[in-house]
Parts: sequence; structure tokens; C-alpha cells
Amino acid sequence: MTIESSTTLSARGDVKPAELIISAAAVHTFDPENPAASCVAVRDGRIAAVGTPAEVEPYRGESTVTLTFDGTLTPGLTDAHTHVVMGTIWTRGLDLTDLSLDQVREALAAHIVVNPDEAWVRGWGLDPNIFTSEFDGRIFDEATRGRPMFLRMRDGHSAVTNSAGIRIAGISGTETFRDESAVGVDDSGAPTGYLLEFSAMDLVLDHCPEESTAELGARLLDVLRRMAATGITSTHVLDFNPPAAEVVEWIEENHDLPVRLRFSPLIFPGTTPADWEAVAALQGTGGRRWTVDGVKFMIDGTVDNGSAWLEHPDVFGQGTKSIWTDTEDYRRALAFFAERGVSTATHAIGDRGVQFVLDAVEALGDLRDRSAHRIEHIETIPDETVSRFSALGVAASMQPIHGTHHTKADRSDNWSQRLGAERAGRGWRCRDLRDSGAILALGSDWPITPWDPREMMADSILRRPVRRPEVAPVQPEQALTVEQVFEGYTSHAAIAANLFDSAGTVTVGKHADFTVFAVDPLQLDAEALADVEITACFVAGERTV
Repeated sequence: MTIESSTTLSARGDVKPAELIISAAAVHTFDPENPAASCVAVRDGRIAAVGTPAEVEPYRGESTVTLTFDGTLTPGLTDAHTHVVMGTIWTRGLDLTDLSLDQVREALAAHIVVNPDEAWVRGWGLDPNIFTSEFDGRIFDEATRGRPMFLRMRDGHSAVTNSAGIRIAGISGTETFRDESAVGVDDSGAPTGYLLEFSAMDLVLDHCPEESTAELGARLLDVLRRMAATGITSTHVLDFNPPAAEVVEWIEENHDLPVRLRFSPLIFPGTTPADWEAVAALQGTGGRRWTVDGVKFMIDGTVDNGSAWLEHPDVFGQGTKSIWTDTEDYRRALAFFAERGVSTATHAIGDRGVQFVLDAVEALGDLRDRSAHRIEHIETIPDETVSRFSALGVAASMQPIHGTHHTKADRSDNWSQRLGAERAGRGWRCRDLRDSGAILALGSDWPITPWDPREMMADSILRRPVRRPEVAPVQPEQALTVEQVFEGYTSHAAIAANLFDSAGTVTVGKHADFTVFAVDPLQLDAEALADVEITACFVAGERTV
């Protein structure tokens, strides 16, 4: 049994009573020094004891609440990569996920009929594969009947607007940006409505009506409650754009956050040391169940829209540069935060982008050890890059569900076609990274793909969509084990964020964040894991599900 230190005992020498004792048929602690138990005591939101019922009994007091579950308790599941506030904003309007071009047109036309007074038509999850040639939002002009439209692509890094949106935003096709954002133009130079990366999308979004704080807060609270129902107790939110602080403060003034939120503000290309100082000053601020911790960079975009930074161009001659026009500025920003002990996460999808970030972290020298560093996505890398993660102590944070949902084994999808067979064959190398000794955190990147960790873990084991058994697996040799996917959502997620002293395992002194399953999930096959019942969730010892 793990026992608290004597400094936490009462003056009489007795154990200070716990507020809560939870018993379960099994407790998987993911703590190698105490891997299995059946009882946990909680005091002041932290774990006070872990062991058998007899070992935890001394922590029972007159007011201690006891809960008993027939299932299995694990550390609370952490989605290591989401955009819950931005995602709640992005997912206003029509869900266009997996719809064909004709289905999108039909959905837009029907939406306009049902919502005659709506100023803008908005949608999200648009599949880039529906465009037969160049991305062009004007193909939806007839369906939208003159009403302005903004449809975000499923990668989150691009969108299309129609002719009405182009006109209202005043887009000419000659716009320039401080980063590598761009607007699409046709052969005549006229804007097509294609908007690549955030600065370009903001040209249109600045004209779209915004929700009130209360409206957005209510929708975000609903999202977080539904996330909690799938077993999630915390998430790493890799942005902190307005109105994030205002919205989560509104929730905590009126409700309890059902999921612990760790925000890492985005550091955009073209920002200055003064901007970085302002973000550094935010570190450690927050509320009862949310905090600002770490920063997030983006070194490139996505393969699907040609903005991933590749060692060699894709089949369209794209993917040859970083979205940081001055890549040395990225190095300076990385060093700025490393020097201050601020953990960093960098979005890097292409092979050259990943290599560049690893080079930049290595160049930090001794500064590297002042904080944790991780790379997000890592969609295609060669053999020689795999071993560098563990050698440099850089964590991999990945979303294998992107590969299972957006690519195909026959390589007929847009992602694979752009890269070619060799680079596509190096996609989402989860098992290779784990076997090399790297830390591998797992997440959904919601709203890019669904957040349910059970399905995400099942996909990572099967290397295909768990709900589609007829689909051939993509690179089945990269499949993870059930133990590895749970580590990706628990201990490895905590290590990647430099939070292992307070999270990731059921260990005395750590946050009392737990997920309780109806049966032992480590004994299930992937298909059964996707449907296992969540019996309860706890955040800081308080039941959220």
C-alpha cells in the first residue's frame, strides 16, 4: 500500500480522515511501483491512499463518504489535444462530416429554407476530397441563394466562402499576410473563396455575427458534459484565443466545469517579444478547474491543403515551406519560453517540419531541460527521425484517428495522393515511436475528429475505423496495444505536459481524477472497448458523471 507522509497526520498521530473512499473490483493505477489495487481514499481533492479495503480503512472517518463500484477504476482519461472553445465556435451550423458534394449542396439548400432569417450559412467538417480540382467556394452559390457562407474544412486550417462572402469581406485576391496564409484565386486572378490558414479565414469571420458569452458558454458546457460522459476528466486545450477566458469564467461563475482544462496559448508567426512576454505572464493563471500552462506553436499547416512542410514537394509542387516566414523567429520564440521554464507544444505534420522542430529543441542545449517539449500530429516521418524523440526527451502527441478516418489502405485519398506511396507509408508511426522509447500522448484534436476516447483507442488498436469492419486497416504494423492506448490517455499524456507530479497515475498526492468503467477495459478487444460503459468520472474527488 502507498501511505501518505507523516506530515499529513493529525496531532494525535491518527490518520486524518478522507472525505471519500472508492472501492472497485479492480484499480489499474498505471503506477509501476503499485500497479494494482481495489480501493482509493481522497482528501482535499488529492489521493490520500491507494491499496486494499483493509489498507485504506484507517482513512475512514465519521463523515467519510464511501462509494463501491463493480467495475474498474483507472486514472482519469486525458485527451491530450483539443480545441474545446474554438471547436465550440467552429461547430456552429451544419455538420458536413463525410458528406459528398451533392449532399453538401442539398444540406445547404435545406438549411436556408428552414432558417430564412439567418444572416450567414455556416458549416464545418467539409471533406477536401469533394473538390475535383481547385478548392472553390463559388460552386455553392446556387445552393446558398445569395446568402453569405463560411464552410470550414475538416482539417481546421482552411475554409471556403461563396461569392456573397467574398463580396462582404471585400476579398480581392491580392491580400498579403504576415504568415503564410493565402486566399485562392483562379486563372484570371479572381478570388475563388478558398481561405488558407487562420489569417485568411479571419477576413471572412470578422464579418460573421458572434454569440453572446452566455450563449457560447452554454454550448461549451454541453460539449464538456458530453465529453465527460465518454470518460474524459481533463484535456489539453492547445489555444487560448479570445473569448476563451471570458467563457470559462462565465461557466465557473454559474456552474462547475465537468472537465479539467489546461490551456496553452498559440504563439503566431510574426508576433514579437512583447507579445511573448504577455503570454508568459498568463502562465499559472486560471480558475477552479482551468489553468493556463504552456504555449503552442504551429510550424506548418496540413497535407490535405498543401501547407505541411515537406522535405520534398507534394505531387502538386506544394509543401515546401514553413508557415513561419522567418523560421529563425520560431527558434527565438522557442528559446524565450524554454528559458522561462514554459512547456511547449509545436504542431508539425510534414517530415521537414518535424525535423526542424527537433533540431530547434536540440539547439536549446541545457535550456531544453527547464520544461517539457512535445510535437503535435507527426503525420509522416522517415526512420531516422523516429529515434530522435526519445533521444531528445521530446514527447510525441498524436491522433491516429486522423489516419483511420481520413486515409485509406489503397492510398486513393487526397492525403496519400499528395504525398505519394513512400511518404504515405510512413504515416502515423505510433508503434515505432513507442518501441523506440518515446512518450506518446494520444488525443482527438476535436473538432477535427470525434472526441470519444473509447473509439479513439479502438481505432489505434485496429488501425481502421472501429465502426467500419469492412474497411482495410491502414499500416496495421503501427497498431498499439490496449495498455499502450491507455497510457497515451493517462501517464504519457501527463508526462507530455510536464504534469506527471500531479496527474497520470493513481498515486498518493496526485489529483483525484478517475474514470470508472463497468468492466475491466484492459481485458476487452477493440470492438468491445469502443462500447464499454462509463460508470462514473471524478475530478478532484468530485463526481462529474
